[in-house]
Amino acid sequence: MFLRIVLFFGIFFYYSSDLHAGERQLIINRLLQINNLSFNFEQTTQAKLETGTCFLVFDNKLKCNYVDEKQKEIIINNNTLVIIQKKYDKIYYYPVSKSPFIKILNKNTLIGLVRDSELEINDNINLIYLDKNGKNITVIFGKKDYNLKGWKIKDEFQNEIYFTLKIQTVNTEINNNFFEIPTIN
Repeated sequence: MFLRIVLFFGIFFYYSSDLHAGERQLIINRLLQINNLSFNFEQTTQAKLETGTCFLVFDNKLKCNYVDEKQKEIIINNNTLVIIQKKYDKIYYYPVSKSPFIKILNKNTLIGLVRDSELEINDNINLIYLDKNGKNITVIFGKKDYNLKGWKIKDEFQNEIYFTLKIQTVNTEINNNFFEIPTIN
């Protein structure tokens, strides 16, 4: 009897891990098809909801326009993150290297994260990754289409950021000047 129970759980975990490997590969295959995408987003930080649109180009380019009173815009181009508040004519520069965004914006790094994460399947596929600094990054993919649906991270101030997205276009032509970082005055 004990041998049957051990055999049952061994077979269950073997097939369960095999199914998870299949899910991971389908996500990777989908990512390999994508060079860029545009999406609408909702971002929740400390119970504050922000919305807007973003354009992501693999590798390491992101531009988001927020619908808010500050007319906030975020641009990431390779190693630089810039937050612009157009209403107040303010620009803030940050290195991307210390941000968890680096794991999401680089396709090869994101694929590595897919391979190395703990997989949790519910309404979506959640990939939970603990980075070398002890920070959790959860990247969320659709269970049916394997498209990127969002992420949950902690910023440098330990604020939890929950970012959901709805893809609008995939692999459209985007001019590289679109991600130009403003110069320091």
